[in-house]
Amino acid sequence: MKTKFTIGQYYPGESLIHNLDPRVKLVGVFIFIIILFMINNIFGYLLTMACLGVAVAVSRVPIMFILRGLRGIIFILLFTTILNIFFTPGETVLFEFRWIKITLEGLIIAGKMSLRLCLLLIGSSLLTLTTSPIELTDALEYIMKPLKRIGIPAHEIAMMMTIALRFIPTLMEEMEKIMKAQTARGADFDTGGVIKKARSLIPLLVPLFISSFRRADELAMAMEARCYRGDVNRTRMNVLKLQRRDYRAGFILSVFVAGVMLLNLI
Repeated sequence: MKTKFTIGQYYPGESLIHNLDPRVKLVGVFIFIIILFMINNIFGYLLTMACLGVAVAVSRVPIMFILRGLRGIIFILLFTTILNIFFTPGETVLFEFRWIKITLEGLIIAGKMSLRLCLLLIGSSLLTLTTSPIELTDALEYIMKPLKRIGIPAHEIAMMMTIALRFIPTLMEEMEKIMKAQTARGADFDTGGVIKKARSLIPLLVPLFISSFRRADELAMAMEARCYRGDVNRTRMNVLKLQRRDYRAGFILSVFVAGVMLLNLI
């Protein structure tokens, strides 16, 4: 069964993006998210969309597979768009009727927020689609390694974050199965008011929680059976080492950041 969410899934393949060091990809996504909220004109967005499009093409991940993940945030996109359109004050009034007031500034902000959310989801999905859970765990642990000096368990935190990210599509798939099973038994999730819809979710949430606890218990038993003891005396089969392509990717990322900063001055 196909799930609506692409974040957390891994798309096996052989591409330049797949072969990059996971630390470079992780830091690159963090910088991409920060830059995304610093853009203040259309030229910056055009450059960002162009660079992200090139990255998607180089990754060889089907674009429709990535865009499918946008369906999961349609409600959030609509909600934020409506809030910004109707509740953003501005000087250029385009439409006004009683308490309803639409301004040009509100439309611009709504468009920026929606575009940022879409680019944010595509960029984050590209990270998980081209990086295996093991590589992502190693990258997170390496980046958080300095926190060990103050007693923070970097390995355990990285492992929990990776497992949580990995099981997002699994839980979504499980929820769709339960919803279809409950619908076949006569459950109605679409009609009625807010209170009725909230009550109708109980037959969906209870088996979902039970299934989640069962999966967590099975995962814990499997890790114990493989003698997993956290970071104690743990070695790695593949040691992360930066290659020439990683330095090239870092240089391209620096050029992208510099380009956005220059375009912000226009």
